[in-house]
Amino acid sequence: MVKLHSHHDLSADIDTIWDLLMDFGHIERWWPKNAAVDIDRVELEGSGIGMTRHIYNVGFDAAVSERLDFLDSDNYTLKLSIVGERPVGLLHYQATGVLTPLDGGGCRLTYDSEFIAEEGREEEAKGFLLGAYQLMYAGLDGAAG
Repeated sequence: MVKLHSHHDLSADIDTIWDLLMDFGHIERWWPKNAAVDIDRVELEGSGIGMTRHIYNVGFDAAVSERLDFLDSDNYTLKLSIVGERPVGLLHYQATGVLTPLDGGGCRLTYDSEFIAEEGREEEAKGFLLGAYQLMYAGLDGAAG
């Protein structure tokens, strides 16, 4: 199992960023436009904890399906898993995002994930995921701007 740790400081207040993240079914509210991976559409299955957002990206045949596993508004924490057909050889993926306030304003999004990839594809998966995290940070920065 490969573990990734990433974080990014955002200038927006914690509640603004949390509002974007906890609106799990509407990732297109904050995903950056004209990014390396553009969202075509999002289809929702279920609601609340256990809901799945099927993200159809431009140029990709299959959706990336993310299931909301945990949401704790008191501690600004969410967990998600990629389920179904997974990109870049991923066999298992789960991530935890935690927001913490920063002294002087703004907040930090800490993103810890773990994954298992097909043999020989670990570096490809790692690069893909770290790139997606950078897009996430840029999108949140832009939407909260």
